[in-house]
Amino acid sequence: MAKSKQYASSPIATLLGDVVDSRHHPDRRQLHQRIQAALETAADSALDRPSVTVGDEFQGSYPSVGQAIDAALTLRLALAPAIDVRFGIGWGPVSVLEPGSGIQDGPGWWAAREAIEATAATQQQHGLRHVRTTFRNATDSGPDPHAVNAALMCRDHLLGSLDERAVRLLAGLRAGLPKKELAMTEGISASAVSQRAGGDGLDLILLAARELAHIR
Repeated sequence: MAKSKQYASSPIATLLGDVVDSRHHPDRRQLHQRIQAALETAADSALDRPSVTVGDEFQGSYPSVGQAIDAALTLRLALAPAIDVRFGIGWGPVSVLEPGSGIQDGPGWWAAREAIEATAATQQQHGLRHVRTTFRNATDSGPDPHAVNAALMCRDHLLGSLDERAVRLLAGLRAGLPKKELAMTEGISASAVSQRAGGDGLDLILLAARELAHIR
């Protein structure tokens, strides 16, 4: 269930996330602070601003599946490489159980819960260990979950195959930082950044992210 002041009678995109192996994190207080700061970076387009619920789980909602997918990538890059997170994205109607508190329930949230549980199960398979995002649709319309999940699995595999420098470069490029600035920060040449962007698939991930963000 979700706590929010928003209400939507038509389907919305619901987002659940949690930290992978959070119990083994050496500093739980610092972990919580990092998550709180990261959630602010994915709040602009939200219907319900993403927030921590219980433990290391967080949730929010968005007008479209594409915006929820984009928010998940934003959060993942904001926390990487030190903190690994997984996501479940749902599409469906929600209802307010308590108007005063804004507690929500409904198929949209059930779909997101089913999705994040599927993510946790899928990543246990050796060939699918990089999967971090799954989508479920609780309606008879809207995005095709088979097509969306195929794209997400491929994108997640690319992301999971990157080394720490490539992840930092990807986050910087996604934030719009010039390659020269990234090169100075990393202590490498601008041409090396360009080579990594092409050779490691960073440009492809960024292009795929723009396409996925348009899913309605």
